[in-house]
Amino acid sequence: MSSPNEPLLIATTNRGKAREIAAAFSSTPVRFISLIDAGIESVCPETGKTLEANARAKAEFYSRKSGLLTLAEDSGLEIEALRGRPGVHSARFSGPGATDPKNVAKVLHLLASVPRSGRRARFVCVMALARDGRILDIVRGIVHGTIAPEARGSAGFGYDPIFYYHPLRKTFAELAPDEKNAVSHRGRTLAAMKPRLLRFLPE
Repeated sequence: MSSPNEPLLIATTNRGKAREIAAAFSSTPVRFISLIDAGIESVCPETGKTLEANARAKAEFYSRKSGLLTLAEDSGLEIEALRGRPGVHSARFSGPGATDPKNVAKVLHLLASVPRSGRRARFVCVMALARDGRILDIVRGIVHGTIAPEARGSAGFGYDPIFYYHPLRKTFAELAPDEKNAVSHRGRTLAAMKPRLLRFLPE
């Protein structure tokens, strides 16, 4: 049986993402290690042209640096009216010094004249698991919605306040964490990754 203290490096500096990953894997026999815990100060450059390329690069980079089983991800918001933008540039969409509120404001500005019928969007998450610089598995999750006319809700992070999820008639920022994690792109990716992760834990 796997040790309850099997370390798993969560290769992200985004606290919101780290919380969602830890919550999804809370029942697994792993001990979560952050980049700070691992003493890793080097930053993997995110120069990939796709979310998968960045997820792969981060998983390979940080697993080599740490020597630990490593989980990395990249995710983005793809808006139909913006031809898939911000996509791989989601975190820095508003330019140097980008913040969540600035990114949200830029999207709303760009879509100001776009009617509801043209505001279709999707969140995409790609997650990669690696050890010693070698990719072990990759999983992708997608959730469809539309961009709301204004920010609503105070939960979540990133573009959650403007991502409207029609089945629940709320933005992601209006959902409780467990509600969001059950339907979100990252939640779906984590659900698919969980049984795969267990295969790579020592017996």
